Amino acid sequence: MFFKKHQKMVFLLLLLLLAVAAFTAATVGSASIPFSDVLKILFPFLSPEGGVSNHAFQVIILKIRLPRILLAIITGMGLAVSGTVFQGIFRNPMANPYMLGISSGSAFAVAAGMALGFQATFLGMGAISISAFLGGFLTSLIVYFISGGGKSVFSLLLSGIAIGFFLSALMSLVMYLNRNQIENIVYWTMGSFNASTWTKVAVSAPVIILSSILLMVFSRDLNIMITGDDSAKSLGVEVKAKRLFFLLVSTFITAGAVSVSGVIGFVGLVVPHVLRILTGPDHRSLIPLSMVSGGIFLLLSDTLARTLLSPTEIPVGIITSIFGAPFFIYLLFRKRNIIP
Repeated sequence: MFFKKHQKMVFLLLLLLLAVAAFTAATVGSASIPFSDVLKILFPFLSPEGGVSNHAFQVIILKIRLPRILLAIITGMGLAVSGTVFQGIFRNPMANPYMLGISSGSAFAVAAGMALGFQATFLGMGAISISAFLGGFLTSLIVYFISGGGKSVFSLLLSGIAIGFFLSALMSLVMYLNRNQIENIVYWTMGSFNASTWTKVAVSAPVIILSSILLMVFSRDLNIMITGDDSAKSLGVEVKAKRLFFLLVSTFITAGAVSVSGVIGFVGLVVPHVLRILTGPDHRSLIPLSMVSGGIFLLLSDTLARTLLSPTEIPVGIITSIFGAPFFIYLLFRKRNIIP
């Protein structure tokens, strides 16, 4: 198959598609900006005039759309890479970055923070982002230790489901007792990039990109772990230690993504699974391909979210769910051999 034989070319084509999608996203919206003006604003040295005279266009591109575009790309990269690793660890094509209760932990922490009027800031990040990151990451650690330190993949899954339901119930209780915050909490759980800033880009980019590179470095071990715990041990892989490493790094990435975007579903499910079908199970190529593809998928979804009903904006999680839910059903049918 073309994708398996020419993975480097596929990677370059995906990078080109990402660039085209980014420039297109910069031109569309409630205010339409010509493609030539976008180029002049981003690359003023290419224009004899030294840029664009329309100050409003410059503000829209540099302060609103560009940070939003970059944040959507970075978040998509993180969710797709995390999904790739989780599917590898659990050896399950329906695994996703939220399986260890990250979404429930983040949502509960955000709801509690809003109810308590939490106002702290750190590195320029607001209270909601801090609450989401800490809630998601700490929840995953709790799940890991409740499951017995990750000795069994099955116990990890069950612990994640149990803690997820428990925290969802607590979040519902917080919403019931603080009804004036229901709209804000629900909107956050749908995912959105309408509050994107350069600060969020500067904080989330190193967390997600550097952690993803770290996963690439150890991708060979993940390939071995797919063959099973006993087989991996016989090949010299410390399964428990490596599983903890992959879980912590992937959780760190997911928590970082959730902290700036809210809960966005299906990116970490759909993208890795499609690439696994097209390019094979080798994580040395699967992780970088997932990074770029995840960025494309979430950027296109966010562009649709803010343009379909412009000037009204749809939460991006709704768009990803519209595309992702049918694919999830397809996976279920395929697993049951109902369809090929």
